[in-house]
Amino acid sequence: MSIETLSLKYKNSKLLLLDQTVLPFEESWVEAKTPEDMYNIIKTLKVRGAPLIGVTAALSLSLYAKEEASSELFKSKAMYLRESRPTAVNLMVAIDRLIAVADKDYSFENIEAEAIKIFQEDVNLCEQISIHGAKLINEGDVILTHCNTGGLATAGMGTALGVIHKAHTQKKNIHVYVDETRPLLQGGRLTTWELDKLKVPYNLICDNMAGFVMKTKKVDKVIVGADRIALNGDFANKIGTYSLAVLCQYHGIDFYVAAPYTTIDFDCETGDSIPIEQRQPFELKGVRGHYGQVQWAKKEGVSSCNPAFDVTPAELVTGWIFDNGVYNKDNIKNIKDILG
Repeated sequence: MSIETLSLKYKNSKLLLLDQTVLPFEESWVEAKTPEDMYNIIKTLKVRGAPLIGVTAALSLSLYAKEEASSELFKSKAMYLRESRPTAVNLMVAIDRLIAVADKDYSFENIEAEAIKIFQEDVNLCEQISIHGAKLINEGDVILTHCNTGGLATAGMGTALGVIHKAHTQKKNIHVYVDETRPLLQGGRLTTWELDKLKVPYNLICDNMAGFVMKTKKVDKVIVGADRIALNGDFANKIGTYSLAVLCQYHGIDFYVAAPYTTIDFDCETGDSIPIEQRQPFELKGVRGHYGQVQWAKKEGVSSCNPAFDVTPAELVTGWIFDNGVYNKDNIKNIKDILG
């Protein structure tokens, strides 16, 4: 089986992943030869985005199954990889599906078939999300988005950015404001890179400009992605999302979250139960990458708080754009029905 997308290549018993830490200046590919490689690639954000993390972890384990005949050792490595990111529930969903296959009938062929199924499903889910979401976009809309939610975050065309992409292909004459998205700058580095490729007009802004833009410019909608959604509609997304939702409520702007059903945690009743990953202080004290390092706060003696995500309560959400349609505050309580 051969797969090639914007962010991954799976062919000839190799898994190559686009290194997102060196974008937008360099397009470099890294190989995940082992589950340990995949763990490090996820942990260091060479691959990120909840859906893509799940897909690439599954494909990595598929290659491991080709070499490992023991189902017990396979499940041990799968559980190890399951811990690489604590907030993105898509990872847990994908790993659990492979473990279920291993429990039933462990073989490379069966594991690979399930991993390919997980990949193809995400492609299809993104397409359906984009179709439903684009119906909410009007001619000439100005949309603000946060972090990165396109082909660098999924196996398909994306979630929130997939909606934007679809509306653009429908020639709706849209314009996008892109939050820089501190502290990792995934909006400034990655979303702008994708929008350039898609030829979607945009302006890059830093996060604390969002309120100014809403007040003084035309912003019709905010659309973001999610890393985990609770059964009541609360959701975790890149830090700064909650602030946008509050700003939208004050300014009377529609606030949407776009995600596949695999981002719903069916064991999580409310956002209070979503684990929030805490990242290293250096990400706040400066920036580092292939371009070098810049430090603007002292390495020692400066206390910091660096959660990777925040939780937005359902009461601030206008609508949830899923692969099976758009939910609102009145019917989000039926979210369990999404599994049929």
